[in-house]
Amino acid sequence: MKFLIAGRVFRLSALSLVFSCYFGLTASAQAPITPTAPKPTVVGLAPKTALSIIDAFFKKYKDDGTGPAVDYLFGTNKYFTNAAGISQLKVKLDSLRQTVGTYLSKELIAQRSSSPSLYLYSVLVKNEIQPLRFTFIFYKPQSEWVLYRFKYDDQMDSELEEAAKINNKHP
Repeated sequence: MKFLIAGRVFRLSALSLVFSCYFGLTASAQAPITPTAPKPTVVGLAPKTALSIIDAFFKKYKDDGTGPAVDYLFGTNKYFTNAAGISQLKVKLDSLRQTVGTYLSKELIAQRSSSPSLYLYSVLVKNEIQPLRFTFIFYKPQSEWVLYRFKYDDQMDSELEEAAKINNKHP
């Protein structure tokens, strides 16, 4: 048998292979097991999950305002290059934010997935005057989650009223 180790070829007969395996096993069975120190972890950024992206978005939304939060969110996907559209979204969302009051907190309404690589998160955005709903769809084409779609609306009340109807008839 030939083995390639560190660019060098070593020959090993079947008998010497059995011999070394036998003594290697008996030697390790007899040797006391000493705990080894844990390997140091590489310090760096943890891989982002879709929920961690949402959490970071809302932290920026609260602390820094609409613009930086939207920039961060759309920055997760290099294919969102329509700067005018993103700028328009920031203006509309900032204007809406003026009418619904100060942002207070968020609550997850629903989480759905069609596959391990495509998730939808519906989030209730609690404000002083009126709630909003933000809908995030994230896609994981390879190893990183990216924003696929973002929507916002204030129609939760009409949906709740619709859901309360019996057999879709008016109460």
